[in-house]
Amino acid sequence: MAQQNLFIGSLAYATNDDSLKAFFETIGEVTSARVVTDRDSGRSKGFGFVEFANESDNQKAVDQLDGKELDGRTISVNLARPKEDRPRRDFGGNGGGNGGGGNGGGSFRQRSW
Repeated sequence: MAQQNLFIGSLAYATNDDSLKAFFETIGEVTSARVVTDRDSGRSKGFGFVEFANESDNQKAVDQLDGKELDGRTISVNLARPKEDRPRRDFGGNGGGNGGGGNGGGSFRQRSW
């Protein structure tokens, strides 16, 4: 089973991977700390993920650091949901692989022959 991550929300744009890691190391050994950034601009999206070496530190971090201030912003700390629990984004389209039937998901013109 994969290691449980923590989701860190409401991060300041100035927060980076290193400052995030340092903040959470007050709880225990951090194996990974990542601030999610925009692919185009490289600017922080305002959230990130932290992974502890010892999974029991996750609940300690939620209890002790949720609502605390980091780089001038009050952060939220929660257990991250597994990726597979999030709904898949489907932008419709007429991609051919949708099993036929239906009306093609937003096609321009309806055909009836």
